[in-house]
Amino acid sequence: MVSFDNTENAFKAKTNGELRKSYWLFKLIGNPFMVKFGAKTAPIALNIGFKGLIKSTIFKQFVGGENIHDCSQTVAQLGKYNIGTILDYSVEGKESEQDFDHCLNETLETIKKAKDDVNIPFCVFKVTGLARFDLLTKVSALHVLSVEEDKEWNMVKHRVHLICKTAMDSDQPVFIDAEESWIQTAIDRLAEDNMMACNKTKAIVYNTFQFYRHDRLNYLEETLNKAKEESFFVGAKLVRGAYMEKERKRAIEMHYPSPIQESKIACDMDYDKGLRFCVEHIDRISVCAGTHNENSSLLLVNLMKEKNIAPNDKRIYFSQLLGMSDHISYNLSLNGYNVAKYVPYGPVKEVLPYLIRRAQENTSVKGQTGRELNLIMKEKARRAQTKL
Repeated sequence: MVSFDNTENAFKAKTNGELRKSYWLFKLIGNPFMVKFGAKTAPIALNIGFKGLIKSTIFKQFVGGENIHDCSQTVAQLGKYNIGTILDYSVEGKESEQDFDHCLNETLETIKKAKDDVNIPFCVFKVTGLARFDLLTKVSALHVLSVEEDKEWNMVKHRVHLICKTAMDSDQPVFIDAEESWIQTAIDRLAEDNMMACNKTKAIVYNTFQFYRHDRLNYLEETLNKAKEESFFVGAKLVRGAYMEKERKRAIEMHYPSPIQESKIACDMDYDKGLRFCVEHIDRISVCAGTHNENSSLLLVNLMKEKNIAPNDKRIYFSQLLGMSDHISYNLSLNGYNVAKYVPYGPVKEVLPYLIRRAQENTSVKGQTGRELNLIMKEKARRAQTKL
């Protein structure tokens, strides 16, 4: 029986020194003042020579390395415990065609590396790494594009299709990450087109469904209906989401109904309904449960048992971020379930926005930092007791 209380399993891969580092790091990011201060001062600290400090603390906790090669040690270490790696090139906020082509080539390199490594079951990319944000906004709003914008959009479609076709040819599943609601329609269109083209025999291309939105359960159902009509398989990564504060603020400022669920309870209920829906239709849907929620993880375990689905059935994966919720990842893996960690990588300066978000998320998500700290303290006490 799966239990997430076993801290010996959860921290098998950490030395006593690494456990102490994690303890002090979560103590710091559990302090809202320190997180706000750090978010403002980290870019300055990086510019005046504190790269080593950042790299040895928060970067090491949440990031695999500065490039694909640097991630090899993390990939191998996770692989020792039958935990896969999802390589995620986490450079953000770029706007030039040169940057988009670089991101394209980097993503193709992750597929190439994954093809030759059984410890990398998925690759992932963000469409905003391949396209201007304003262009995606305009396409999502169904505005008429200029001649130049139409050429630009065709180039975006080409980049996305090249990634997905390369993934199909390599038999290497790939996730398309979800992003802000006002650009998501364009991303959904790209995901659907490429699922239709590449998922004829099984799920290779996965779209991401953010259940902080109240319309995503319906959209998941619509996607399955389209898959049945067009004869393709659905790849579905289910997450709760990461843009809630930004979404609410924009809805208020621009005077439109918020796309966000009315409560955390409603979000949790829809997420779990999404898991049930995917398992009910496992003949057509492959699902990755991207969640740090113990209840949802246990629900999926129980749904698999009810349907007599083997723990290692490749159509079902569990996923958590590197450096977080190891009590879920390692305990599931040690019980034979498919688990993969999101492993971001990129130059320290370029990955800083991601790191700041991770710190803010741990501070704002109710109980997240406290849970991580309690588990670390429990394991420290267990190790001390075993020495007596």
